[in-house]
Amino acid sequence: MNNLNSILIEGNMVRDPLFRSTPKGTPVCNFTIASNRFYRLDSNFEKETGFFDVEVWGKLADVCNTQGRKGRGVRVVGRLKQDRWTGTDGKNHTKVAIVAEHVEYRPDFKKANEPATEVESIAEEAVSDTRIDFSEGAGIQKEDIDLQTLQAVGF
Repeated sequence: MNNLNSILIEGNMVRDPLFRSTPKGTPVCNFTIASNRFYRLDSNFEKETGFFDVEVWGKLADVCNTQGRKGRGVRVVGRLKQDRWTGTDGKNHTKVAIVAEHVEYRPDFKKANEPATEVESIAEEAVSDTRIDFSEGAGIQKEDIDLQTLQAVGF
């Protein structure tokens, strides 16, 4: 019986992907993502950031090499892989990485100095026009909204 080894993680790419090929010609792409977790401590929101190495093989590695770039939002579905080795100093080392089976990228909006397409302008305008009503009877309590939700709607 196989055990379950599955992971889904979202974050932003820390640096541009590193693309290479094995001696047999199989494409491999490696990148690191930073994933934030927000939680409440007393009356303040705290942020915890984790950095995770991702390894992509085959045709998906080619796609990651062309689509990925530093700062781009990414969602990775895959499995965990643990590498173990003995260093030159004789000590045992270990490293856990994510082997991606599926990679999605968040929309890539243009920078302020680049002209935006009509669709991108509409999307950015929709996000900036989103407001949350905290007035009595609106049904939303301030305690129900976390920092990540507020950032997602442009606060």
